[in-house]
Amino acid sequence: MKSDRIKILFFDVGGILLTNGWGHESRRLAAEKFGLDYEAVNALHNFIFNVYEIGSITLDEYLDTVIFNQERDFTREEFKIFMYAQSVELPGTLQWLKKWKRDCGFRIISINNEGKELNDYRVKKFGLHDCFDAFISSCEVGMRKPDPGIFKLAMGIAQVSAKQCVYFDDRIMFVNTAKTLGIQAYQHTSMDNTRKILEKLKKENFN
Repeated sequence: MKSDRIKILFFDVGGILLTNGWGHESRRLAAEKFGLDYEAVNALHNFIFNVYEIGSITLDEYLDTVIFNQERDFTREEFKIFMYAQSVELPGTLQWLKKWKRDCGFRIISINNEGKELNDYRVKKFGLHDCFDAFISSCEVGMRKPDPGIFKLAMGIAQVSAKQCVYFDDRIMFVNTAKTLGIQAYQHTSMDNTRKILEKLKKENFN
């Protein structure tokens, strides 16, 4: 078998299999629900969220800075429940990939930007262990996309060369970062399109 055949599929999670864990849409909904100044909250979020995503602070420390920097008429627990509830499975994607993985012949690994508490919740809530063999999460490795280092780390952990892996992400910036490292990468625009690519890869590498 060719030494440069595809062995690993790297996948983003938010925007492909699940909604984003705490994207701008969710923050705007939070502002409406809890009576917050969205622009003020978003400005603080943009200052500190990257620090949360690389695991340098906890979710509580993030909330101390962004939300509970003044007295509120709702509790921290109420706000966390709302945050977690923003993670929703996208239709027709995750369940299909779980089934496809059973005999696809590839190992599948996630490369995602996520804070630890949200990451842990999403893995458990949506049974992501049934889909992924490993998780390269920004909160655990101290790097986040588009840092090329997180892709290099993933390839090192998987013990593959760039030619032996394929990456899927809904954000073109991250797709392009992977491509600069020699990884075959695709922007996820629809599950139908991604399914076609996956089936083609399976046929080319195992039939």
